[in-house]
This record gives sequence, structure tokens and C-alpha cells, in this order.
Amino acid sequence: MTDTSADLVILGGGSGGYACALRAAKLGQSVVLIEKDKLGGTCLHRGCIPTKALLHAAEVADSAREGDQFGVKSSLEGIDINGVNSYKDTVVSGLYKGLAGLVKHGGINLVEGTGRFVGGTTVEVNGTRYTGKNLVLATGSYAKSIPGLEIGGRILTSDQALTLDFIPNKVVVLGGGVIGVEFASVWKSFGAEVTIVEALPRLVPAEDEFASKHVERAFRKRGIKFKTGVRFAGATQSDSGVTVSLENGEQLEADLLLVAIGRGPSTANLGYEEAGLNMDRGFVLTDEKLRTNLPNVFAVGDIVPGLQLAHRGFQQGILVAEEIAGLNPRPIDEAGIPRVTYCEPEVASVGLTEAQAKEKYGEVQTITYDLAGNGKSQILKTKGAIKLVKATDGPVVGVHMVGSRVGELIGEGQLIYNWEAYADDVAPLIHAHPTQNEALGEAFLALAGKPLHAHG
Repeated sequence: MTDTSADLVILGGGSGGYACALRAAKLGQSVVLIEKDKLGGTCLHRGCIPTKALLHAAEVADSAREGDQFGVKSSLEGIDINGVNSYKDTVVSGLYKGLAGLVKHGGINLVEGTGRFVGGTTVEVNGTRYTGKNLVLATGSYAKSIPGLEIGGRILTSDQALTLDFIPNKVVVLGGGVIGVEFASVWKSFGAEVTIVEALPRLVPAEDEFASKHVERAFRKRGIKFKTGVRFAGATQSDSGVTVSLENGEQLEADLLLVAIGRGPSTANLGYEEAGLNMDRGFVLTDEKLRTNLPNVFAVGDIVPGLQLAHRGFQQGILVAEEIAGLNPRPIDEAGIPRVTYCEPEVASVGLTEAQAKEKYGEVQTITYDLAGNGKSQILKTKGAIKLVKATDGPVVGVHMVGSRVGELIGEGQLIYNWEAYADDVAPLIHAHPTQNEALGEAFLALAGKPLHAHG
């Protein structure tokens, strides 16, 4: 058994792990980064990046199909799925090479192999033990399935959906959350017939109800079918298709069933429980500085309860590196993390929903600005709105947006929330015309009691 020591050992090279490694190295720490697969983790290889590449290809397909409305004579000849996958893989490959270069030039010791936490601050990989003054657990998440529903053949998760070499004619998507509506959006743009099944009463149920209504309206117009408030009962597959049964007795026939019911923490069989970590349903419990109950052991990313988002993992990794270095970083406000769903239309939000704000503050004020009043949105021919939620006589505590490309606006939204801005703070700020960003400014003018291109 060989022993290697370092200032910091990190188990997992995804968003949280590699961000922690890069920041710690900059702060003068010696770092061992252990990854069983490819550096970059789920986000880069099986999540954010490849799915958004597919969504952009879908947007291009829609633009070609709908060119006439802009006076452009274009048509969609078809989708070359091999070409789409090649484009997607090229994007991923380029980012992967860049990340590998950063890690190498940062002087980080990258260890390839499956690591196991063996107690203290030690991880064992292929017979070698790596011990750090501090240890960070960052082992990420996996695509969940329903107990008893075996993944394989025509029943797949997002992992398999990203590598399909054909476009299905009919798809049932189980789950109307972020992953479900994004894949539904892609497949519809590629020409498939899509039905979403969601047990909760509305699509994107974690978002403000306002957002759900706009997405559902847009999906109806696009011809994406969805069944909400109905539970999945089972599925059987044959050589020719899959039959999906619902608890209301309805049966749906499709080529594929995509199981998109969320992601679970990748913590099983890694020695976590045996080492004495405090766990809850597979998640590692931490305090606000990401410290576990074990001395000098931290956890970041999808294994920590909360939003499973790459940018949350990034920031948590940076926070831990700075905490270890004695910089005393400010804890992360989970509600202040921006959230984007990249379907068409996009959904972007930060802060509290109206329901959450009422629960916290009692009285709240809201304003909704329709994108019909925004010049750039009319140019893009997108529909949607921006909803602001503020505590009465207090700051803005929620920003919620629906429309094409609104994910690009959430940067300002998260500044507004995290800096606890009041409507009167933002209303005088000048937003360029004509931009969609201007819609956010107009919403704040309305919230401050001086609407311009808004009714009411």
C-alpha cells in the first residue's frame, strides 16, 4: 500500500471538485484531484453542455422551419442526427481539452480511478492511499429511475438520450421538471410527437406558478402534449415500441420512454457511511461552510442537499478552497442561485416564488411585465413575461422570467436579489434599447410606480 500526502485531496472531478482544485492551487495548496471518469463530470459530458448544444440545434431547426415569418425563404430539409451529435461532441471535446489544460498547468495531481473514502482525510484509489490535511467529497449525481423500472432498450434516462443515433417518432417523457421539458423541447423541434407525464399539478413545478402557466401555454401552441396531476403506473417494451401505463388507466404508445424524474446523489459504496458521515437519504449533510460532521472533511455539489446545478457546485468548490485557506468566505444563499430551464421558451428565475415570499414575509407586492411591450422580444417573435416579487416596503425577493433567451437576463436578476435592491434602486438604471434586458428595466419602472411601456 502506497501513501501520498497533500494539502488537499478532492474526490470527484466534476463542477464542484475541479473548481475547488483550481482555486486551492491558486491559493498555494498542493492538490490531489481524483476522478473515475472524465474531468468535468456530468455537467460537461452528460448534462449542461451537451443538452444545451442539442437545444441550440433545435433552435436552428425551428428558425429554418419558420423563416417565412421573417421574410426569409427557408425550409427544413431534415435533421442529420449524426451531424448534430458531431457538433455536440466537438463542443464538449473543446471544453474538455481546455479544462484538462487548466488542471495540468495549475500543478494539480490528477489521479484517474475510482476512489473510496476510508476514514480520516484519506481516499484509496487502486491500492494507493491519498491523505490530505483536508478532504473534499464531490462525487456528484446520477439519473434516477422509479423503483422496479429497469433502464434499458426503449426505456432510457438523459444519459442514453444524449447519445441516440436516431430521432424517435413518438416519445413519452416521464417528468415535467427541467430535464423533462428540455428534452421534450428538443425532440419536438426535431419533428417528434412528444407527451410529458408529470405527477404534480403543473409543468416546471419548482418554479413560480406564473412560469408554469406560460410554459404550458407555449407548449400547447407548439403541439407538445402533457398530462399533469397523473401518476405513472408502469411500462412494458417490445421490439417495436414501449407502452406506458398511467394510474388513471390510460395507456400511451411510443418509440421511447425518457425517465426524467431527477437526479440522486452518487454516494453509495464509497465508504461514506462506514467513515461515520452524517447522511440523509444518500445526501451528505453539511453546515453553511460545507463542513461535514467529520473534522477537515467537506462536501460540495450534488451530494449536498439543495439545488443540483453546476454553477452551485462551482461556487461551493471555491468557497471551500477559500475557507481552507482562512479567507472566511461568505456563505452561499441558496435562494440567490440563478436557475434556468433551457426549453423553448426559456424559464429563468432567482430568489423566492410568490408563494415562498408570502410564507416568509406575509404581505408581498408583485408586478408582471408582458414581453409584448418589449421591442427586441417583438423582433424575435417571442412571447412571455417578467414577474417581480417584493416584500412590502422591502427589497425585491424574486425575479421570474419566461421567453426566448431570458436565461441571458438572469445575471442582472441575481445581482438585484443578492444585493437586496429596492425597486427605486433599479428603476433609474439605464438599459440599452432595443434589448430584452430592457424588459427587466421596464418591469422595475412599473414596480417603482412609474410604468412606461406597461399597462397598470
